[in-house]
Amino acid sequence: MTEQEIIEGCRKGNASARRELYERYGGAMYGVCRRYVKDPATAEDLLHDGFITLYTKIGEFRGEGSFEGWCRRIFVNTALGYLRKRNPLSESDQIEGMYSLSDRQVTAVEKMSADELLECIGELPEGYRTILNLYAVEGYSHKEVAEMMGISENTSRSQYSRARVKLTEIMKNKELI
Repeated sequence: MTEQEIIEGCRKGNASARRELYERYGGAMYGVCRRYVKDPATAEDLLHDGFITLYTKIGEFRGEGSFEGWCRRIFVNTALGYLRKRNPLSESDQIEGMYSLSDRQVTAVEKMSADELLECIGELPEGYRTILNLYAVEGYSHKEVAEMMGISENTSRSQYSRARVKLTEIMKNKELI
């Protein structure tokens, strides 16, 4: 099936189109969910919830931009809804001042495998991991992150900075940098 046939089939409630949609995008969307939550079972629950939302809202897809990007936003919003209920920023550490990675550390990060980096990100407190994912991975601006998370733009910036510091500490402890 083509992507357009899958979309049209899902709009009509066709079970085989829904199955094809799940098979085509399930792995990537599970990866999105895992970036926001550590627990695989919780990520699977979010994946399930995200697909239910996707199936019910697929009629709203207007064909503007990529379909996968539109799907990704649904799964990000599903994960954020879960995290908002848990108030992930309540676990944040207070760190004085700003910190940035040195050129040597940036080079070390570039040499890390994706699995090593994801493992380190997975060890971040939930709030830091959420802000890092939204800003650095998903590409949202701090203004957009603030709106999605119900926080100020400055809080988004400071939490991102703190996430980078904490991520650097984790990588140092694992002797990756």
